[in-house]
Amino acid sequence: MFATLSEKLTAVLRDLTGRGVLTEDAVKEGLREIRRVLLEADVSFELTRQFTERVRERAVGVATIKAVSPGQQLVKIVHDELVELLGGTRAGMAFASVPPTVVLLVGLQGSGKTTTAAKLAARLKREQKAPFLVAADVYRPAAEEQLRQLAGQIEVSAYGASELEGKGRPDVIDLVRAGIAEAGHQRARTVIVDTAGRLQIDAELMDELVRLKAAVKPQEILLVADGMTGQDAVKIAQGFHQALGVTGVVLTKLDGDARGGAALSVHGVTGAPIKFVGVGERMDALEAFDPARMVGRILQQGDIVGLVERAQQAVDTDEAERLARKATTKKGMDLADFLVAMRQVQKMGPIEGLLGMLPGMPKQAMKQVKANPKRMQHVEAIVLAMTPEERRRPEILNGSRRLRIARGAGRTVQEVNQLLKQFQQMKQMMKGMGKLGRLGLR
Repeated sequence: MFATLSEKLTAVLRDLTGRGVLTEDAVKEGLREIRRVLLEADVSFELTRQFTERVRERAVGVATIKAVSPGQQLVKIVHDELVELLGGTRAGMAFASVPPTVVLLVGLQGSGKTTTAAKLAARLKREQKAPFLVAADVYRPAAEEQLRQLAGQIEVSAYGASELEGKGRPDVIDLVRAGIAEAGHQRARTVIVDTAGRLQIDAELMDELVRLKAAVKPQEILLVADGMTGQDAVKIAQGFHQALGVTGVVLTKLDGDARGGAALSVHGVTGAPIKFVGVGERMDALEAFDPARMVGRILQQGDIVGLVERAQQAVDTDEAERLARKATTKKGMDLADFLVAMRQVQKMGPIEGLLGMLPGMPKQAMKQVKANPKRMQHVEAIVLAMTPEERRRPEILNGSRRLRIARGAGRTVQEVNQLLKQFQQMKQMMKGMGKLGRLGLR
Protein backbone atom coordinates (compact mmCIF):
# COMPACT_ATOMS: atom_id res chain seq x y z
CA MET A 1 0.00 0.00 0.00
CA PHE A 2 2.77 2.45 0.93
CA ALA A 3 4.87 1.91 -2.21
CA THR A 4 4.18 5.29 -3.86
CA LEU A 5 4.29 7.21 -0.59
CA SER A 6 7.51 5.44 0.37
CA GLU A 7 9.20 6.12 -2.95
CA LYS A 8 8.33 9.84 -3.02
CA LEU A 9 9.06 10.50 0.64
CA THR A 10 12.45 8.75 0.59
CA ALA A 11 13.35 10.67 -2.61
CA VAL A 12 12.74 14.00 -0.82
CA LEU A 13 14.72 12.92 2.24
CA ARG A 14 17.54 11.52 0.10
CA ASP A 15 17.90 14.90 -1.61
CA LEU A 16 18.08 16.67 1.75
CA THR A 17 20.54 14.13 3.18
CA GLY A 18 22.83 14.54 0.18
CA ARG A 19 23.36 18.25 0.84
CA GLY A 20 26.49 19.14 2.76
CA VAL A 21 24.92 22.20 4.35
CA LEU A 22 21.23 22.28 5.19
CA THR A 23 20.03 25.88 4.86
CA GLU A 24 16.72 27.26 6.08
CA ASP A 25 15.55 27.60 2.48
CA ALA A 26 16.41 23.95 1.82
CA VAL A 27 14.42 22.86 4.87
CA LYS A 28 11.41 24.94 3.75
CA GLU A 29 11.63 23.47 0.25
CA GLY A 30 11.91 19.95 1.65
CA LEU A 31 8.91 20.45 3.93
CA ARG A 32 6.86 21.76 1.01
CA GLU A 33 7.67 18.57 -0.88
CA ILE A 34 6.86 16.41 2.14
CA ARG A 35 3.53 18.23 2.54
CA ARG A 36 2.72 17.65 -1.14
CA VAL A 37 3.64 13.95 -0.89
CA LEU A 38 1.45 13.42 2.19
CA LEU A 39 -1.54 15.22 0.65
CA GLU A 40 -1.19 13.17 -2.56
CA ALA A 41 -1.12 10.05 -0.39
CA ASP A 42 -4.57 11.01 0.99
CA VAL A 43 -3.43 12.15 4.44
CA SER A 44 -5.92 14.71 5.79
CA PHE A 45 -5.03 18.38 5.28
CA GLU A 46 -5.13 19.28 8.99
CA LEU A 47 -2.90 16.37 10.02
CA THR A 48 -0.45 17.20 7.22
CA ARG A 49 -0.27 20.83 8.36
CA GLN A 50 0.31 19.81 11.99
CA PHE A 51 2.94 17.25 10.99
CA THR A 52 5.01 19.62 8.84
CA GLU A 53 4.75 22.35 11.50
CA ARG A 54 6.14 20.01 14.17
CA VAL A 55 8.97 18.92 11.86
CA ARG A 56 9.77 22.56 11.05
CA GLU A 57 9.94 23.49 14.74
CA ARG A 58 12.27 20.59 15.53
CA ALA A 59 14.37 21.21 12.41
CA VAL A 60 15.40 24.68 13.59
CA GLY A 61 19.05 24.42 14.61
CA VAL A 62 19.58 20.81 13.43
CA ALA A 63 23.21 21.67 12.64
CA THR A 64 24.17 21.70 16.34
CA ILE A 65 25.26 18.02 16.40
CA LYS A 66 28.50 17.92 14.42
CA ALA A 67 28.89 14.12 14.40
CA VAL A 68 25.76 13.70 12.28
CA SER A 69 24.96 15.60 9.11
CA PRO A 70 21.98 18.02 9.23
CA GLY A 71 20.23 16.04 6.50
CA GLN A 72 20.46 12.82 8.51
CA GLN A 73 19.14 14.62 11.58
CA LEU A 74 16.15 15.84 9.56
CA VAL A 75 15.46 12.26 8.41
CA LYS A 76 15.46 11.22 12.09
CA ILE A 77 13.02 14.04 12.92
CA VAL A 78 10.66 13.00 10.08
CA HIS A 79 10.94 9.37 11.23
CA ASP A 80 10.07 10.23 14.83
CA GLU A 81 7.14 12.45 13.86
CA LEU A 82 5.71 9.78 11.54
CA VAL A 83 5.91 7.31 14.43
CA GLU A 84 3.94 9.76 16.60
CA LEU A 85 1.43 10.27 13.79
CA LEU A 86 0.79 6.51 13.80
CA GLY A 87 0.35 6.28 17.57
CA GLY A 88 3.86 6.36 19.02
CA THR A 89 3.97 2.94 20.66
CA ARG A 90 2.55 -0.49 19.96
CA ALA A 91 -0.88 -0.94 21.58
CA GLY A 92 -1.76 -4.42 22.79
CA MET A 93 -5.20 -5.90 23.43
CA ALA A 94 -6.97 -5.47 26.76
CA PHE A 95 -7.98 -8.73 28.45
CA ALA A 96 -10.49 -9.27 31.24
CA SER A 97 -9.13 -10.24 34.67
CA VAL A 98 -11.79 -12.95 34.73
CA PRO A 99 -12.36 -14.70 31.35
CA PRO A 100 -13.88 -14.55 28.87
CA THR A 101 -12.65 -11.34 27.28
CA VAL A 102 -15.31 -9.99 24.88
CA VAL A 103 -14.18 -8.32 21.64
CA LEU A 104 -16.71 -6.56 19.40
CA LEU A 105 -15.71 -6.13 15.76
CA VAL A 106 -17.59 -3.24 14.16
CA GLY A 107 -17.45 -1.56 10.75
CA LEU A 108 -19.23 -1.12 7.46
CA GLN A 109 -20.29 -3.98 5.22
CA GLY A 110 -17.46 -5.08 2.95
CA SER A 111 -14.66 -3.88 5.23
CA GLY A 112 -13.61 -7.46 5.97
CA LYS A 113 -15.06 -7.95 9.48
CA THR A 114 -15.90 -11.64 9.12
CA THR A 115 -12.51 -12.57 7.68
CA THR A 116 -10.79 -10.39 10.28
CA ALA A 117 -12.73 -12.14 13.05
CA ALA A 118 -11.34 -15.49 11.90
CA LYS A 119 -7.80 -14.09 11.47
CA LEU A 120 -7.90 -12.59 14.96
CA ALA A 121 -9.15 -15.91 16.35
CA ALA A 122 -6.28 -17.72 14.62
CA ARG A 123 -3.79 -15.26 16.12
CA LEU A 124 -5.26 -15.58 19.62
CA LYS A 125 -5.23 -19.36 19.29
CA ARG A 126 -1.47 -19.24 18.57
CA GLU A 127 -1.11 -17.08 21.70
CA GLN A 128 -2.99 -19.68 23.82
CA LYS A 129 -5.96 -17.34 24.38
CA ALA A 130 -8.63 -20.01 23.56
CA PRO A 131 -10.83 -17.97 21.16
CA PHE A 132 -14.54 -18.48 20.44
CA LEU A 133 -16.44 -16.87 17.54
CA VAL A 134 -19.99 -15.48 17.61
CA ALA A 135 -21.79 -14.69 14.33
CA ALA A 136 -23.92 -11.68 15.29
CA ASP A 137 -24.67 -10.48 11.76
CA VAL A 138 -28.28 -11.60 11.40
CA TYR A 139 -28.98 -9.43 8.35
CA ARG A 140 -26.48 -10.42 5.69
CA PRO A 141 -27.38 -13.72 3.97
CA ALA A 142 -24.89 -16.52 4.66
CA ALA A 143 -22.85 -14.37 7.09
CA GLU A 144 -23.10 -17.07 9.76
CA GLU A 145 -22.16 -19.82 7.30
CA GLN A 146 -19.14 -17.84 6.11
CA LEU A 147 -17.88 -17.43 9.68
CA ARG A 148 -18.47 -21.12 10.42
CA GLN A 149 -16.44 -22.16 7.37
CA LEU A 150 -13.56 -19.89 8.36
CA ALA A 151 -13.79 -21.17 11.95
CA GLY A 152 -13.53 -24.71 10.61
CA GLN A 153 -10.31 -23.83 8.76
CA ILE A 154 -8.62 -22.68 11.96
CA GLU A 155 -10.36 -25.27 14.19
CA VAL A 156 -12.13 -22.78 16.45
CA SER A 157 -15.72 -23.12 17.75
CA ALA A 158 -18.40 -20.78 16.38
CA TYR A 159 -21.90 -19.90 17.57
CA GLY A 160 -24.76 -18.40 15.55
CA ALA A 161 -28.48 -17.81 15.19
CA SER A 162 -29.08 -21.36 13.90
CA GLU A 163 -28.42 -22.67 17.43
CA LEU A 164 -31.16 -20.57 19.03
CA GLU A 165 -34.67 -21.93 19.44
CA GLY A 166 -37.55 -20.25 17.65
CA LYS A 167 -38.16 -18.92 14.17
CA GLY A 168 -37.53 -15.58 12.57
CA ARG A 169 -34.70 -13.16 13.06
CA PRO A 170 -33.34 -13.36 16.63
CA ASP A 171 -32.57 -10.36 18.81
CA VAL A 172 -28.86 -9.60 18.44
CA ILE A 173 -28.33 -8.97 22.16
CA ASP A 174 -29.94 -12.31 23.11
CA LEU A 175 -27.82 -14.03 20.47
CA VAL A 176 -24.54 -12.54 21.72
CA ARG A 177 -25.39 -13.24 25.36
CA ALA A 178 -26.15 -16.87 24.49
CA GLY A 179 -22.86 -17.08 22.54
CA ILE A 180 -20.87 -15.71 25.49
CA ALA A 181 -22.58 -18.21 27.82
CA GLU A 182 -21.68 -21.08 25.45
CA ALA A 183 -18.09 -19.80 25.29
CA GLY A 184 -17.98 -19.99 29.09
CA HIS A 185 -19.19 -23.60 29.02
CA GLN A 186 -16.41 -24.43 26.55
CA ARG A 187 -13.85 -22.64 28.77
CA ALA A 188 -12.99 -20.11 26.06
CA ARG A 189 -10.80 -17.20 27.19
CA THR A 190 -11.74 -14.73 24.41
CA VAL A 191 -15.04 -14.22 22.58
CA ILE A 192 -14.89 -12.45 19.21
CA VAL A 193 -18.26 -11.05 18.10
CA ASP A 194 -18.70 -10.42 14.36
CA THR A 195 -21.38 -7.71 14.28
CA ALA A 196 -23.53 -6.56 11.36
CA GLY A 197 -22.45 -3.80 8.98
CA ARG A 198 -24.25 -1.48 6.60
CA LEU A 199 -23.35 0.13 3.30
CA GLN A 200 -23.10 3.42 5.22
CA ILE A 201 -23.35 4.62 8.80
CA ASP A 202 -27.00 4.95 9.87
CA ALA A 203 -28.96 5.46 13.08
CA GLU A 204 -30.31 1.89 13.15
CA LEU A 205 -26.83 0.36 12.97
CA MET A 206 -25.43 2.63 15.68
CA ASP A 207 -28.41 2.15 17.98
CA GLU A 208 -28.02 -1.63 17.81
CA LEU A 209 -24.27 -1.42 18.52
CA VAL A 210 -24.76 1.04 21.42
CA ARG A 211 -27.32 -1.33 23.00
CA LEU A 212 -25.01 -4.30 22.44
CA LYS A 213 -22.10 -2.46 24.06
CA ALA A 214 -24.23 -1.62 27.12
CA ALA A 215 -25.49 -5.21 27.40
CA VAL A 216 -22.23 -7.20 27.14
CA LYS A 217 -19.67 -4.57 28.28
CA PRO A 218 -16.85 -5.64 25.92
CA GLN A 219 -13.19 -5.15 26.85
CA GLU A 220 -12.39 -4.23 23.24
CA ILE A 221 -14.38 -2.53 20.48
CA LEU A 222 -12.26 -2.86 17.35
CA LEU A 223 -13.21 -0.91 14.25
CA VAL A 224 -12.42 -2.84 11.06
CA ALA A 225 -11.64 -0.26 8.37
CA ASP A 226 -10.86 -0.96 4.74
CA GLY A 227 -7.48 0.64 4.00
CA MET A 228 -8.44 0.92 0.32
CA THR A 229 -11.20 3.47 0.95
CA GLY A 230 -8.87 6.45 1.48
CA GLN A 231 -10.29 9.43 3.37
CA ASP A 232 -13.67 7.68 3.66
CA ALA A 233 -11.99 5.30 6.14
CA VAL A 234 -11.15 8.31 8.31
CA LYS A 235 -14.74 9.62 8.23
CA ILE A 236 -16.05 6.14 9.06
CA ALA A 237 -13.59 5.88 11.97
CA GLN A 238 -14.77 9.24 13.32
CA GLY A 239 -18.44 8.18 13.12
CA PHE A 240 -17.97 4.90 14.97
CA HIS A 241 -15.65 6.44 17.54
CA GLN A 242 -18.08 9.23 18.42
CA ALA A 243 -20.93 6.75 18.90
CA LEU A 244 -19.11 3.84 20.57
CA GLY A 245 -15.72 5.00 21.76
CA VAL A 246 -13.75 2.39 19.81
CA THR A 247 -10.69 1.07 21.66
CA GLY A 248 -8.68 0.24 18.55
CA VAL A 249 -8.61 -0.05 14.78
CA VAL A 250 -7.89 -2.96 12.46
CA LEU A 251 -6.83 -1.80 9.00
CA THR A 252 -7.54 -4.40 6.31
CA LYS A 253 -6.11 -4.81 2.80
CA LEU A 254 -2.80 -3.16 3.65
CA ASP A 255 -1.30 -5.35 0.92
CA GLY A 256 -3.38 -3.47 -1.69
CA ASP A 257 -2.37 -0.55 -3.88
CA ALA A 258 -4.23 2.32 -2.17
CA ARG A 259 -2.26 5.47 -1.40
CA GLY A 260 -1.88 4.77 2.32
CA GLY A 261 -3.05 8.12 3.69
CA ALA A 262 -5.93 6.55 5.61
CA ALA A 263 -3.49 4.50 7.68
CA LEU A 264 -1.53 7.65 8.51
CA SER A 265 -4.69 9.62 9.35
CA VAL A 266 -6.96 7.26 11.26
CA HIS A 267 -5.13 7.48 14.59
CA GLY A 268 -4.61 11.22 14.33
CA VAL A 269 -8.30 12.02 13.89
CA THR A 270 -9.72 9.50 16.40
CA GLY A 271 -6.98 9.00 18.98
CA ALA A 272 -7.77 5.26 18.84
CA PRO A 273 -4.64 3.17 18.28
CA ILE A 274 -4.22 0.96 15.23
CA LYS A 275 -3.86 -2.49 16.81
CA PHE A 276 -3.75 -4.86 13.85
CA VAL A 277 -3.29 -4.73 10.07
CA GLY A 278 -4.43 -7.25 7.49
CA VAL A 279 -1.63 -8.01 5.04
CA GLY A 280 -3.05 -10.82 2.90
CA GLU A 281 -5.78 -13.39 2.37
CA ARG A 282 -4.35 -16.21 4.50
CA MET A 283 -5.66 -16.83 8.01
CA ASP A 284 -2.26 -15.95 9.48
CA ALA A 285 -2.04 -12.65 7.57
CA LEU A 286 -2.96 -10.40 10.51
CA GLU A 287 -0.05 -8.54 12.07
CA ALA A 288 0.14 -6.57 15.30
CA PHE A 289 0.66 -2.94 14.34
CA ASP A 290 3.91 -1.35 15.46
CA PRO A 291 4.26 2.35 14.49
CA ALA A 292 8.08 2.37 14.52
CA ARG A 293 8.34 -0.74 12.36
CA MET A 294 5.70 0.54 9.92
CA VAL A 295 7.59 3.84 9.53
CA GLY A 296 10.74 1.81 8.91
CA ARG A 297 8.98 0.18 5.96
CA ILE A 298 7.63 3.51 4.67
CA LEU A 299 11.10 5.10 4.76
CA GLN A 300 12.65 1.94 3.23
CA GLN A 301 14.65 1.23 6.37
CA GLY A 302 13.33 -2.30 6.60
CA ASP A 303 11.57 -4.33 9.30
CA ILE A 304 13.87 -7.19 10.28
CA VAL A 305 11.91 -7.91 13.48
CA GLY A 306 8.72 -8.37 11.47
CA LEU A 307 10.54 -10.63 9.01
CA VAL A 308 11.83 -12.82 11.85
CA GLU A 309 8.34 -13.04 13.36
CA ARG A 310 6.89 -14.20 10.05
CA ALA A 311 9.64 -16.80 9.72
CA GLN A 312 8.99 -18.11 13.24
CA GLN A 313 5.29 -18.57 12.44
CA ALA A 314 5.64 -20.09 8.97
CA VAL A 315 8.91 -22.02 8.79
CA ASP A 316 9.35 -25.61 9.97
CA THR A 317 12.46 -25.29 12.16
CA ASP A 318 13.54 -28.95 11.87
CA GLU A 319 13.20 -28.86 8.09
CA ALA A 320 15.10 -25.57 7.87
CA GLU A 321 17.97 -26.99 9.95
CA ARG A 322 18.12 -30.11 7.75
CA LEU A 323 18.29 -27.98 4.60
CA ALA A 324 20.98 -25.75 6.12
CA ARG A 325 23.13 -28.75 7.02
CA LYS A 326 22.71 -30.36 3.60
CA ALA A 327 23.42 -27.09 1.77
CA THR A 328 26.94 -26.94 3.23
CA THR A 329 27.87 -30.57 2.54
CA LYS A 330 29.99 -31.67 -0.40
CA LYS A 331 26.97 -32.87 -2.38
CA GLY A 332 24.85 -29.84 -1.48
CA MET A 333 21.14 -29.29 -2.01
CA ASP A 334 19.25 -30.87 -4.88
CA LEU A 335 16.16 -29.52 -6.64
CA ALA A 336 13.85 -31.47 -4.31
CA ASP A 337 15.40 -29.59 -1.36
CA PHE A 338 15.14 -26.36 -3.33
CA LEU A 339 11.39 -26.93 -3.78
CA VAL A 340 10.95 -27.52 -0.04
CA ALA A 341 12.89 -24.32 0.77
CA MET A 342 10.85 -22.32 -1.74
CA ARG A 343 7.58 -23.55 -0.22
CA GLN A 344 8.82 -22.53 3.23
CA VAL A 345 9.42 -19.01 1.91
CA GLN A 346 5.99 -18.92 0.23
CA LYS A 347 4.34 -19.64 3.60
CA MET A 348 5.76 -16.35 4.86
CA GLY A 349 3.70 -14.36 2.36
CA PRO A 350 4.12 -12.62 -1.01
CA ILE A 351 7.79 -12.24 -1.95
CA GLU A 352 7.42 -8.51 -2.66
CA GLY A 353 6.20 -8.03 0.90
CA LEU A 354 9.22 -9.90 2.29
CA LEU A 355 11.64 -7.88 0.16
CA GLY A 356 10.05 -4.67 1.44
CA MET A 357 10.99 -5.71 4.99
CA LEU A 358 14.69 -5.88 4.13
CA PRO A 359 16.63 -2.66 4.77
CA GLY A 360 18.25 -1.04 1.74
CA MET A 361 16.50 -3.27 -0.79
CA PRO A 362 17.22 -1.83 -4.27
CA LYS A 363 14.19 -0.39 -6.06
CA GLN A 364 15.11 -2.31 -9.19
CA ALA A 365 14.77 -5.64 -7.38
CA MET A 366 11.38 -4.61 -6.02
CA LYS A 367 10.17 -3.52 -9.47
CA GLN A 368 11.31 -6.79 -11.05
CA VAL A 369 9.39 -8.82 -8.48
CA LYS A 370 6.32 -6.60 -8.87
CA ALA A 371 6.53 -6.89 -12.66
CA ASN A 372 6.32 -10.68 -12.41
CA PRO A 373 4.58 -11.60 -9.12
CA LYS A 374 3.97 -15.18 -10.35
CA ARG A 375 7.67 -15.91 -10.81
CA MET A 376 7.72 -18.21 -7.75
CA GLN A 377 4.74 -20.15 -9.11
CA HIS A 378 6.51 -20.56 -12.47
CA VAL A 379 9.63 -21.88 -10.75
CA GLU A 380 7.54 -24.34 -8.73
CA ALA A 381 5.77 -25.53 -11.89
CA ILE A 382 9.12 -26.21 -13.58
CA VAL A 383 10.49 -28.21 -10.64
CA LEU A 384 7.23 -30.18 -10.29
CA ALA A 385 7.39 -31.07 -14.00
CA MET A 386 10.61 -33.01 -13.31
CA THR A 387 10.75 -36.63 -12.23
CA PRO A 388 12.00 -37.40 -8.69
CA GLU A 389 15.26 -38.71 -10.22
CA GLU A 390 15.76 -35.45 -12.18
CA ARG A 391 15.27 -33.39 -9.04
CA ARG A 392 17.87 -35.46 -7.19
CA ARG A 393 20.33 -35.43 -10.12
CA PRO A 394 19.93 -32.19 -12.14
CA GLU A 395 23.11 -33.03 -14.06
CA ILE A 396 21.16 -35.59 -16.16
CA LEU A 397 18.92 -32.87 -17.60
CA ASN A 398 19.88 -32.89 -21.26
CA GLY A 399 18.17 -30.96 -24.07
CA SER A 400 15.29 -33.37 -24.64
CA ARG A 401 14.52 -33.62 -20.91
CA ARG A 402 14.53 -29.82 -20.58
CA LEU A 403 12.12 -29.52 -23.52
CA ARG A 404 9.78 -32.05 -21.93
CA ILE A 405 9.91 -30.22 -18.58
CA ALA A 406 9.22 -26.86 -20.27
CA ARG A 407 6.16 -28.26 -22.03
CA GLY A 408 4.91 -29.96 -18.87
CA ALA A 409 5.23 -26.73 -16.88
CA GLY A 410 3.81 -24.50 -19.61
CA ARG A 411 7.03 -22.43 -19.61
CA THR A 412 9.87 -21.93 -22.10
CA VAL A 413 13.12 -23.88 -22.33
CA GLN A 414 14.95 -20.59 -21.67
CA GLU A 415 13.19 -20.31 -18.30
CA VAL A 416 14.17 -23.88 -17.44
CA ASN A 417 17.80 -23.13 -18.34
CA GLN A 418 17.73 -19.91 -16.33
CA LEU A 419 16.36 -21.74 -13.26
CA LEU A 420 19.05 -24.44 -13.47
CA LYS A 421 21.77 -21.81 -13.83
CA GLN A 422 20.51 -19.86 -10.82
CA PHE A 423 20.21 -23.08 -8.82
CA GLN A 424 23.84 -24.01 -9.55
CA GLN A 425 25.00 -20.51 -8.58
CA MET A 426 23.09 -20.71 -5.31
CA LYS A 427 24.47 -24.19 -4.64
CA GLN A 428 28.06 -23.00 -5.14
CA MET A 429 27.47 -19.99 -2.91
CA MET A 430 26.07 -22.18 -0.12
CA LYS A 431 29.07 -24.52 -0.38
CA GLY A 432 31.41 -21.54 -0.15
CA MET A 433 29.61 -20.35 2.99
CA GLY A 434 30.05 -23.84 4.46
CA LYS A 435 33.81 -23.78 3.80
CA LEU A 436 34.14 -20.35 5.41
CA GLY A 437 32.22 -21.59 8.43
CA ARG A 438 34.49 -24.63 8.84
CA LEU A 439 37.63 -22.46 8.50
CA GLY A 440 36.29 -20.10 11.14
CA LEU A 441 35.81 -23.02 13.56
CA ARG A 442 39.45 -24.14 13.27
